[in-house]
Amino acid sequence: MGVYTFTDESTASVVPSRLFKALVIDFNNLVSKLIPDVESIENVEGDGGPGTIKKITFVEGGPMKYLKHKIHVIDDKNLVTKYSLIEGDALADKAESVDYDAKLEGSANGGCVATTVTVYHTKGDYVVTEEEHNVHKGRANDIVKAIEAYLLANPSAYA
Repeated sequence: MGVYTFTDESTASVVPSRLFKALVIDFNNLVSKLIPDVESIENVEGDGGPGTIKKITFVEGGPMKYLKHKIHVIDDKNLVTKYSLIEGDALADKAESVDYDAKLEGSANGGCVATTVTVYHTKGDYVVTEEEHNVHKGRANDIVKAIEAYLLANPSAYA
């Protein structure tokens, strides 16, 4: 088993507290409305807080069928979330799990900076390349950008 760590930074044009509320707190509701590939998101275990397991089901015919995330930390005061991808098509025969540690902070322009540390726990001698990581990071960034666009179009949402 190998362990591969990547640290990424991205920016958004909305204040961190609004993005956190939309992206983390209301993830199940908002993402299923904004992302066409997502058929449903449900808590299969827990109430949405630490220990919760979320199942994300994708529309039929897409590249993935489902994912399961386990929530470890939701800190709405420090705008930090930690969770793991524990099951699903994205893991395939390549990884046991993928851990995510994300933090939102204010930026000088009134928006925010998101820092995410991603740790892949691979099976066997599989090596996660930067190119492969960038594909997964791109999918996550698409979700953030969709939420950012929604928040910019709806300035009172999650205020």
